[in-house]
Amino acid sequence: MRWLIFFMLLSVANFSFAQKFNFPRLITQTTKPIQSIPKNWKVIDSVQGDLNKDNQKDLVLILEHNTAVNEDRAYGNYEIELITETQKPRILAIYFKDTNNRYRLAVQNNDFVLRSEEGGKMGDPLKGLRIDSGKLTLSFEGGNDWRWKLNYEFEYLQKQWNLVTANNVYYHKDSGEMVDKQYDFVDRTIKTVVGSIFKRNIANDTDEDILVFGSTRTLNDFKKPWTWEVTKDNYL
Repeated sequence: MRWLIFFMLLSVANFSFAQKFNFPRLITQTTKPIQSIPKNWKVIDSVQGDLNKDNQKDLVLILEHNTAVNEDRAYGNYEIELITETQKPRILAIYFKDTNNRYRLAVQNNDFVLRSEEGGKMGDPLKGLRIDSGKLTLSFEGGNDWRWKLNYEFEYLQKQWNLVTANNVYYHKDSGEMVDKQYDFVDRTIKTVVGSIFKRNIANDTDEDILVFGSTRTLNDFKKPWTWEVTKDNYL
């Protein structure tokens, strides 16, 4: 009997260890979204602005869990290149505001926002949120000697949060050597600027081409930066 109890306890322990972290489901409608965030979570960034063209100030929040957990995070292809890291999970939440000062949850993405440990020597890669002309921009930056900047611009179109433009800059902090790829998913163009980050408008080579891709990414299906191979060897 003692051995049976031992193996039962061992099985329970192994099951508990293997359990994945469960993200909370945010409240779908509230008058005070910041005060309605789940226990053990906090707001680390926010921005207000009209995102659905109804002249109301909608709200975008980035939440972070208070403690670090083991998370499977993707590098490259999300389906096959997963690395388990211990870090604090983050959530991107967008709320539409109506004329009665109520906020309705428009999207919750648990994967897209980079975590604080994913910026290399530069520290937290999250560089802020911005709403301009009805579009939401998220900016990230990180790296060591070779550094990168990522900007994603989403727009609410036909009830979807479409990625409309993106910018991926890769450069050396000392030499200034740079490759800057600018994606336009509306006009379907990709502009590549090669040269120096210190001389952006002088003597840099610019090439523009047609951008051929499948379906546009949205905030509902975008797992994480660097996981979408837009074209061969071009990741966002």
